[in-house]
Amino acid sequence: MLLNKGKKIPNLPHQSDSRNPILLPINSPNVLSTPARLLPIIPPSMDAHHKGQKVQAPKLHTPKGTHPLLWCLALVCSVLAVAVIIAGIVVFVGYLVYHPRIPIISVVGAHLNLFQYDLAGVLVTQVNIVVRTENDNTRAHASLSDMKLTLIFDGIEIAKLMAEAYEVRKNSSVDFNFLATSAPIPLNPQQMKDVDVFLNEDEVRFDLKGNVRARWRVGLLGSIKFQCHLNCQLSFHRSSGDYIPVRCTSKAK
Repeated sequence: MLLNKGKKIPNLPHQSDSRNPILLPINSPNVLSTPARLLPIIPPSMDAHHKGQKVQAPKLHTPKGTHPLLWCLALVCSVLAVAVIIAGIVVFVGYLVYHPRIPIISVVGAHLNLFQYDLAGVLVTQVNIVVRTENDNTRAHASLSDMKLTLIFDGIEIAKLMAEAYEVRKNSSVDFNFLATSAPIPLNPQQMKDVDVFLNEDEVRFDLKGNVRARWRVGLLGSIKFQCHLNCQLSFHRSSGDYIPVRCTSKAK
């Protein structure tokens, strides 16, 4: 608050209570009616310019172009995606046309030729087994190899049934006639008890386990490979040697 020069403000009575301030009327001759002077606001940049400092212009971010390597990567991914789609369509159409089936091996016949067991606990046996390989595909030949089957009696390996690589024409089959003869096998006490049970029941049981590799070419689908696994039990009548038919067919692995 500015006062006129040369005029004195009369002393105001001292007020101890600050809650009742003394207000001067707006028309009081002691208050100057001259309006206050307003100072311009100078921006920091202009102020820096007036002070001799260098002012940097604001930087503009210009968009950069896509790197060529990214374009190449996108092109390769697009080509691969199209190739996968085309390959899937070809496989699906080929499956509908050829409808490939996995070749199977199975036991179609057998006979117990010999089952000799003496009081000393020595066993000698001979089994005839017919194993058939079937190729039900009407449009593709099948190639099979590494046939390795094992004939087992009460945990004892009796013989190995093996065959060289062979082919089975489309919609046909091939039979193998195996004659498995064991060497004299000494039995332990538990196995001797098991043999006595078999003889009393007039039923002798063997296990047949093994694998065969199968491969065949199906048109545009290319070469398809599988492994056929055989695991079943063969039962015979001890008195006659006749085979008790059961389902003994391979499964794909």
